[in-house]
Amino acid sequence: EFEYDAPSMKTPVPGPKSKLSPPPHSLFISQNVGAVNFFCNYEESRGNYLVDADGNRMLDLYTQISSVPIGYNHPALMKAITNPNNLTAFVNRPALGILPPENFPEKLIESLLSVAPAGMTRVQTMACGSCSNENAFKAMFIWYKIKERGASGPSAEEMSSCMINQGPGCPDLSILSFMGGFHGRTMGCLATTHSKVIHKLDIPSFDWPIAPFPKLQYPLEQFVRENAQEEARCLEEVEDLIVKWRQKGKPVAGIIVEPIQAEGGDNHASHDFFIKLRNIARKHGCAFHVDEVQTGGGTTGKFWAHEHWGTGDPADIVSFSKKMLTGGYYFKDELQPDKAQYPHLLSRARGLGTFCAIDARDDVTRDNLILKTRDKGVLLGGCGEMSIRFRPSLVFKEYHAHQFLNIFNDVLAEYK
Repeated sequence: EFEYDAPSMKTPVPGPKSKLSPPPHSLFISQNVGAVNFFCNYEESRGNYLVDADGNRMLDLYTQISSVPIGYNHPALMKAITNPNNLTAFVNRPALGILPPENFPEKLIESLLSVAPAGMTRVQTMACGSCSNENAFKAMFIWYKIKERGASGPSAEEMSSCMINQGPGCPDLSILSFMGGFHGRTMGCLATTHSKVIHKLDIPSFDWPIAPFPKLQYPLEQFVRENAQEEARCLEEVEDLIVKWRQKGKPVAGIIVEPIQAEGGDNHASHDFFIKLRNIARKHGCAFHVDEVQTGGGTTGKFWAHEHWGTGDPADIVSFSKKMLTGGYYFKDELQPDKAQYPHLLSRARGLGTFCAIDARDDVTRDNLILKTRDKGVLLGGCGEMSIRFRPSLVFKEYHAHQFLNIFNDVLAEYK
């Protein structure tokens, strides 16, 4: 039988085997052990029951800080781990960004993308919750600057100054977070973590805005008016902080929030609060990042806690870890940085509707591109010193655009 039927206690906890002593081989020698509760026997742990080093069997309602999805040593997971088809990935530790296994795209589609949040078409895998959030922050910063910069690309000054941690290459952007939130302990995440002093004391941080999270009164049905006022107060403060930080020259690139503040005390807010918060982010041009590291994976009754909000566009980024048994973040297409094609030939793509233009690197290149494109069956016009203009008719359809792009790409690929 896989599951034990009840707790079984043999000693006090921690028992004799768990109590640390100071021999040379002790854990005392190798690391800080102040947070250790007791030592575990994971081989004997099963299902909902955790067994410690002294044989005490406990019904585990903490599950490694909400990280065990379907119990200890579940047969299905044990089978997957020992499957020879999976062993090579564990043994060889592929650098997934540059040398992924040949079946990696299919595995992503079958696993992480099969449970992607609404509106999320992309996923970036990571190792843990903190690095998932940390890299999501970087994605939000890059997205914000690309949006601000337009098609011009980074300047020489930006590229040189970033190497010495100076502006404008290292812009003074910020992430808005909430008091009581916990998003990790790496440097960027720690700037958005505000749950316990011990996490932050003596560690330098960023000057980023911190908004109050609603403190609801219970029972909810007895404090409807008071709780609505409290949430309105917090949302007003969010908007004020966004404006203040913009005026300080530290614009808010993104807002991060947990659907339930877990580490900070299991603090809840209404669905309406999160919907309005998402709208504020949209209004001010900030990315909206929902941290589902602890709430994701089915623990709230839906796969993602934000599904309870009942909106089809809940976020721009959703980070995950813990019960997902991996880490990463989902994101919308808009946060995928556009890859500049042929940057040595083209720049400053711009337009309104079909009234568009793009610059070539010089007038000679512009004229040659127009001629070579014409030889392949497409007429373009020039304007200004080095611009190519597009002036299609009002009956120009999508397939006409594909015809042009295919031909123009061929010309650009062949151009020397």
